[in-house]
Amino acid sequence: MQNGETQEEEVKTEANTNEEVEVEAAPEESESTESTKDEYKDKYFYIAAEMQNMQKRFEREKENLFKYGNEKIMTDLVDIIDNFERTLGFIENDEDEKVKNIAVGIQMINKLFNEKLERHGLKKIEALDVEFNPEFHEALSQRAEEGKANNTVVEVYQNGYTLNDRVIRAAKVIIAKND
Repeated sequence: MQNGETQEEEVKTEANTNEEVEVEAAPEESESTESTKDEYKDKYFYIAAEMQNMQKRFEREKENLFKYGNEKIMTDLVDIIDNFERTLGFIENDEDEKVKNIAVGIQMINKLFNEKLERHGLKKIEALDVEFNPEFHEALSQRAEEGKANNTVVEVYQNGYTLNDRVIRAAKVIIAKND
């Protein structure tokens, strides 16, 4: 019987050893499960942050598209404004009554046209008698001008315009240089 008892003890010992192995494996599995959970949690937070950033970027791009989407057409319309102003400059001082009436009509159309464009964000850059600012002005030349401080705009060759506070065309100016 001793042989049978010895075999039984060996089987129990092997079973105990297997249990110990299983018990020992459980903490390792829980550690790897925890690290896997942490990895997935980190990935989730990363993806959630990316989504928020993407939504913010999309909103900013949508807002800019709405504000500046019509920039090309506004730039083209600025040329029409220039032509109205040139035409008025030529015919305003004419003595003929018919030409004066035409000038008044063109002035009214020009004023209405400018008001409509201003409602959509287009504004003329004020340049005459202000200090030269390279963000808004493009200096074509300099000239001596008595009574004016250096770098003061003395003549506007071509008006500049902004669209929702973004310069779409800088004003072309002549500035004072008294040296």
